[in-house]
Amino acid sequence: MNENEKVQTPDGEFAGLVDLASPHLGTEIASVSDEFFAKASRMLSPRAPEFKPDVFDANGKWMDGWETRRRRGGGECDYAIIRLGAPGEVAKVDIDTSHFTGNFPLFAAVCGCLTKNDSPPRADSSEWKTLVPKTKLRGDSQNIFSASSSAGIMNWIRLRIYPDGGVARLRLYGKVCIRQNDFPAGKAAELSAMQNGGRILAYNDAHYGDVRALISLRRGENMGDGWETRRRRTPGNDWIIVALGQAGTVREIVVDTAFFRGNYPEFCSLQGALCDASDSPETLARAANSWAELLPKKSLQADSLHRFGAKDIAAHSPINVVRFNIYPDGGVSRLRIFAAPAK
Repeated sequence: MNENEKVQTPDGEFAGLVDLASPHLGTEIASVSDEFFAKASRMLSPRAPEFKPDVFDANGKWMDGWETRRRRGGGECDYAIIRLGAPGEVAKVDIDTSHFTGNFPLFAAVCGCLTKNDSPPRADSSEWKTLVPKTKLRGDSQNIFSASSSAGIMNWIRLRIYPDGGVARLRLYGKVCIRQNDFPAGKAAELSAMQNGGRILAYNDAHYGDVRALISLRRGENMGDGWETRRRRTPGNDWIIVALGQAGTVREIVVDTAFFRGNYPEFCSLQGALCDASDSPETLARAANSWAELLPKKSLQADSLHRFGAKDIAAHSPINVVRFNIYPDGGVSRLRIFAAPAK
């Protein structure tokens, strides 16, 4: 990094945490009590909620989030059951009611549980553990709560809203919980992927797209589904630092420039180290200048899948963080680091 570059992190005050509710992690809506006005799946979008004043559909005003009909037939609340893409521990909950002013819920409650199968408990089951008790919400606002530290690891979430209304976004900031024996000994796994505990720690620029998409397991859907920097007008190059889910020896590197045609980077390279991933982003960014080079500068092509294997990767000891460099700027849809976990 250059001395005068600003170090940036995803999710602001939640830096170092993963949004366990993100579809980049594979999280999805399993069931809902009602979604008459707006689909619950919109509530999980990684993009900021937007308001389109002149857009209506067959059921009324189009809203960017989950919105239920006005409750007329009795009952206390509406609910959504959410399947997490990977088991994790939730530290912070953000129930964002942006653009919901006269139609936001008065209260909400969040619970979670861990099951060993693909079916959640019933909505009224006692297996649910409280993350956020029934709490008053503000309209057109981020409502941020600390999650109960005793809830433990979970793979299902139940959101209740009282009595009805709309939620623009649900964010569940925490950490993915992967066990050492989840990976076969000696075999390479995609340790950079969010589902396997990978995290984006720092970068110098992410002007376009969604930087967290870079380590999503699924392939990109369009040019907005990836990491893209602005046009660089100063010397140097752009970079991003990613923590692996656990330490390992890199066997293969995949760089996917899908949908990036007139704006892909000309070259890329990769450095790595074994260090304390909890260090501040600024400390990591400074230290990365001296990290070992694992992949020397390689040419990239537009809208292409690039695979770099053993003949391209320098011999190295186990690492747990990488700095991915692009030259001079541009967009990358996905970065995949396949590594054999260290014993």
